[in-house]
Amino acid sequence: MRHIFSETWSGLRRHISMVVAVVVTAFVSLTLFGAGLLVYQYADALKGNWYDRVEISVFLCTEATLGDNCTPGAGVTDAERSLIEETLTTNPEVASVEFETKEEAYREFQEAFEGSPIQDSLTVEQMQESFRVKLVDPQQFEGVVSSVAGLPGVQAVQDMREILRPLINALQAAQVAALVTSGLLLLAAALQIGNTIRMAAVARRREIGIMRLVGASYAYIMAPFLLESLIAGVLGVVLACGTIAGLVAWLTQNPQLSIQAGGWIGWQEAGIAMAGVAAVGIVLSIVPTLIATRRYLRV
Repeated sequence: MRHIFSETWSGLRRHISMVVAVVVTAFVSLTLFGAGLLVYQYADALKGNWYDRVEISVFLCTEATLGDNCTPGAGVTDAERSLIEETLTTNPEVASVEFETKEEAYREFQEAFEGSPIQDSLTVEQMQESFRVKLVDPQQFEGVVSSVAGLPGVQAVQDMREILRPLINALQAAQVAALVTSGLLLLAAALQIGNTIRMAAVARRREIGIMRLVGASYAYIMAPFLLESLIAGVLGVVLACGTIAGLVAWLTQNPQLSIQAGGWIGWQEAGIAMAGVAAVGIVLSIVPTLIATRRYLRV
């Protein structure tokens, strides 16, 4: 073992510039790969929480809201609420109607921003009552919107699919771009690792020949090269995971971004991304080394 560690340290010192290049390339590519995993999880969570669950939301007036159908300083009345509900439930294009109270909206807000500084920024009275409407055919929403948009007590009618679709598409495009870019950089890192191992093997060809002549096993000769690439890969993984953790910490502590994003992903998603980065980083270190050593350590 002493010889293996000695050879590893010697190899790192001889090719320090190549090792640094491998670490930097692995760091950048793994960071982009982890960012792609975060974007994928965010898009999936956003779609699961809103896009697939709600087609149309009918928000009712409160004392603080403004709108053509709202009486200034007064919220929706019981009669207006009943008329709105009857209009929705009797519409043949409506599959189901769910009424959400202020208390339920507040609980949902608390769950969405749990642990965030803005969690306690609103009270129950500041929330809006709403009707959540599922359609028989989600593509045919214009008739339902027009039937309730002008009713007294209706502050706004939103088709959540139309609102979220551009964001979902943008996130998916960003995900593909990040994964493609990181894939190219991962390939570059793999080639750099293989090239570094090849140069190290050529520089030590005399020592390798002597070890083979005295009966040293292939695994014994390969071990120093494998440790060198693992050290470079682990450094890249640590730097990438640290960057991802810093990014998530910054986002979770930024209330304005959390509101605009509709609730950001948390540490559980960050942990999944970092686990993926670690796994890919280890594979990235081992596979090119095994290929290079199999080809260039034959004497």
